[in-house]
Amino acid sequence: MLQLKYQDDGLIPAIIQDRHSGKVLMLGYMNAEAYQQTLVSGFVTFYSRSRKKLWTKGESSGHRLVAREIRVDCDEDALLIQADLTGPGCCHMGYRSCFFRKITTKGEEIILEREFDPKRVYGQEHPESQT
Repeated sequence: MLQLKYQDDGLIPAIIQDRHSGKVLMLGYMNAEAYQQTLVSGFVTFYSRSRKKLWTKGESSGHRLVAREIRVDCDEDALLIQADLTGPGCCHMGYRSCFFRKITTKGEEIILEREFDPKRVYGQEHPESQT
């Protein structure tokens, strides 16, 4: 029987993967309530460690993640959620994936094109539009 193993802080990491391309879109954390809300609503919901509350991805931007399949690893301490993205990007900085930078011996290199302007989507005052 499935028994998710949450960390001491009550959270479990959730890797979000584009269902069609297989590319990783982001990593977030869920508590038991966020996990249940994801199951019930079909929209990926996280627990925001900085805001200390639940948030459904896309509630500000409209770029929602529709959960299509949830997998658990062999230790039952991490989730892999295959999802469909309803907007052009998942990252609050305007990229499809939060993993838009590659680390090199010379520093970092941006390897993806920006898909949207975060200031237009989130507004000037929105903390997620600050880069």
